[in-house]
Amino acid sequence: MTTAVVRPLNARDVRTLSLAALGGALEFYDFVVFVFFTTVLSALFFPPEMPDWLRQAQTFGIFAAGYLARPLGGIIIAHFGDLLGRKRMFTLSLLLMAVPTLAMGLLPTYAQIGIAAPVLLLTLRILQGAAIGGEVPGAWVFVSEHVPPHHTGLAVGTLTAGLTGGILLGSLIAGASHRYFTPEEMDLYGWRIPFILGGVFGLVSVYLRRYLEETPVFRDMQAEQRLATELPVKTILRQYPARVALSMLFTWVLSAAIVVVILITPTYLQSKFAIHQAAALAANSRATLALTFGCLLFGWLTDRIGVRLALALGCCGLLASSIWFYHGLPAEGWQNAYMVTAFFVGVVGAIPVVLVRAFPPALRFSGLSFSYNVAYAIFGGLTPVMLSLWMKADRLAPSHYVAGLAVLGIVLALTLRLPPLGKEGR
Repeated sequence: MTTAVVRPLNARDVRTLSLAALGGALEFYDFVVFVFFTTVLSALFFPPEMPDWLRQAQTFGIFAAGYLARPLGGIIIAHFGDLLGRKRMFTLSLLLMAVPTLAMGLLPTYAQIGIAAPVLLLTLRILQGAAIGGEVPGAWVFVSEHVPPHHTGLAVGTLTAGLTGGILLGSLIAGASHRYFTPEEMDLYGWRIPFILGGVFGLVSVYLRRYLEETPVFRDMQAEQRLATELPVKTILRQYPARVALSMLFTWVLSAAIVVVILITPTYLQSKFAIHQAAALAANSRATLALTFGCLLFGWLTDRIGVRLALALGCCGLLASSIWFYHGLPAEGWQNAYMVTAFFVGVVGAIPVVLVRAFPPALRFSGLSFSYNVAYAIFGGLTPVMLSLWMKADRLAPSHYVAGLAVLGIVLALTLRLPPLGKEGR
């Protein structure tokens, strides 16, 4: 195994983290911008005589399809990432995201081509899901294998902060679009601009990643001929089923925090509490900024106080703040409660440390990708649809769901056992 070298971060590490985080932000923008325009898309891509709730549910279903496609794309990309190199697949996943996003911005609507419109939208969303399935696990593996082991938390926290920066960018552009365009202009052409911008952002990111280098860990494995000798996922399922289960449970916590608090809540505020769209999006932008700082802090904390304590503190904060926020709506000060809750959602910046350390280097990309993407497909993909149905009977369903998963996160953190860094973990 590669011997861990105790050294500080150098200029090359900083460049790698910066470019990886920037590229992740732009790619994640491409993936999530869809959710900020669900109201517009549901009106344009489904029959006008369809009830509003059904059109919105079907649009969320297309959004969820991106999550359901993640395992297949993740397994394929991770397979070649473990055999051919992290950098190649890290760049390819970005290209596979940029092209469908650009195509979405150019799609004809239901009024123009009928049922083919939602079918094409669904197809492109599936391609996006396959791309992001390789991007997020690949990014965590890539940065963690570039930095010294005692900076793993900071590395994955920085990368996760970059991904949440993509959500912030989507929220800001969505808010600006709704302020600048009239409803008529938005329906006519305004909704296309964020998707076209996303495609351009993605192509720029592909160019920037040419300046990244292969990870030292993969180069060492390649030189010493320690790469996987069979299908990596097959080995993972046979030798590490408990670690797969652990990683999937942590991913469930991560998906509940991000999908509910950050992605669904703006629409929830509008539909259940009659909060104006502009106010909801503005609050979401501030909350996402708080989330970005939370990712950095909780990732850094894992390097300073340990993974278990950092995760437990973050999940306790998420439990308390989410109850305060959702149960206090729409009373004065809800925006501040939203920001505090989003800050504690930043505990997701610590979770990748668990996923990276759960699997040995030769199988790391595949193990992380399989566990993360299968769990996100199930829990992240179905959550919007499930909550939309649950909220018909219980307006506070999002609060109960997030609180329940925060409790799960606390239990997992307190019982966590991982291989030490510098041995199997590195």
